[in-house]
Amino acid sequence: MHPTRQRATGRKQLSFRRALTALLLFGISFGYVEAAIVVYLRAIYEPMRLEFVADAQPGELFPLLRFDQVEAAGPEHVRRLFGELGRELATLIMLAAVGLAVGRNFHQWFAAFVVAFGVWDVFYYVFLKVLIDWPTSPFTWDILFLLPVPWAGPVIAPVLVAVSMIAAGVIVLRLESQGRPVRLGLASWTAVVLGGLMIVAACCWDYRNISAGGAPNPFNWPLLLAGEIIGIGGFARGLRTSRRQAVRPAGLRAGG
Repeated sequence: MHPTRQRATGRKQLSFRRALTALLLFGISFGYVEAAIVVYLRAIYEPMRLEFVADAQPGELFPLLRFDQVEAAGPEHVRRLFGELGRELATLIMLAAVGLAVGRNFHQWFAAFVVAFGVWDVFYYVFLKVLIDWPTSPFTWDILFLLPVPWAGPVIAPVLVAVSMIAAGVIVLRLESQGRPVRLGLASWTAVVLGGLMIVAACCWDYRNISAGGAPNPFNWPLLLAGEIIGIGGFARGLRTSRRQAVRPAGLRAGG
């Protein structure tokens, strides 16, 4: 290999390692911050749940406090609730911002975002286990998100999605760093977006019942798994298409 080309390749590989290291450090540390905040929130709201919810058990999240019950506890608790909604929105912005700092185009930005998101989500549960020995099993139910409606499901569900996000993001960043750009076509992007929407729908499927203070109904695993398969399938199709275009002779790529 020519020395100049070798040095250039080395710089690309170093860029990938630095980017991945930054995303891992950010995601892991942000996961700890998230877990610590949730520990504080549970310490505040656990006594309220035991007071206002007839079937509440210590250490359990469900049934949730209804909004009218939060209001009855006092205006400071309503302010905390809206503060929590704002914090969740800020969390998404922070994850998107670190992706923006790492990526130099849309594909790199999105890949970095999903890596940071996935690492953050996985280590959030790791640190909750370390701090308060929760969850008790991978199938323990959790409140996953509150925007725009409550998301809920077994812990294993978001972890499964997070792992697939990390894998896809790392693949894209690695290929981009090697000068082998990944360009998902319309069909691939449609499958990825559709799969993501199906996953979100599965997590929000029971939100009316949960918001009303009911015990969670069985999780919609068929919808989530179908979303995973469609999303991963669309991504894999985009990878294959990008690779075929990369090895196609220049004249053919130009239409000659």
